[in-house]
Amino acid sequence: MPGEFGTRDAENCMPQATTALFPVADHTPSSNRQRVNSMDVGLLIARLILGLAMSAHGAQKLFGWFGGHGLSGTGGFFESIGFRPGRLFALAAGLAEFGGGALTALGLLGPVGPALIISVMMVALLTVHLGHGFFAQSNGIELPVMYITGALALASAGPGVCSLDYVLGLGARPSPGITWSAVIVAVALALLSMALRRHAHAERHA
Repeated sequence: MPGEFGTRDAENCMPQATTALFPVADHTPSSNRQRVNSMDVGLLIARLILGLAMSAHGAQKLFGWFGGHGLSGTGGFFESIGFRPGRLFALAAGLAEFGGGALTALGLLGPVGPALIISVMMVALLTVHLGHGFFAQSNGIELPVMYITGALALASAGPGVCSLDYVLGLGARPSPGITWSAVIVAVALALLSMALRRHAHAERHA
């Protein structure tokens, strides 16, 4: 019996001794770890390009920067397509573009920034670009579709670790419930804007 116990003890100790003498290598592919890092960098690049471009469009409407027409000029255009009062709708669109782009670029408040971009681009698609084909050269839907697709992808993926949300402890990946709730609210706001536009347009021609 003592010999049997001794043999079992030795057998139990052998894996530990073997591990100590010959450490087991980590066979997890290094590409998996690199892929996580690359994804976060890719999200940062996408957020900066999409967000800053959208903020620039908002600055055109709000401040007249980058060759824009400011609130007065943009308000006149909004009036011409049925959004009245045009200056108020121009302000709302400019704030959505500028604020949504800034939030997206900074990676702050999860899907809120991308959702604002989706909302304002849906309105632009339905009122200005629809009916002109697909390509941007004919004022088609290409550009708003690209913005909506990019914003939807960023809302789904989350801002990643290279974001203010991660730095502030708000998380790099929002829950699907929060993400899709924000997207649904954005679509609802776009449809509400369209309903108000049709109402104003009908009053104008009554």
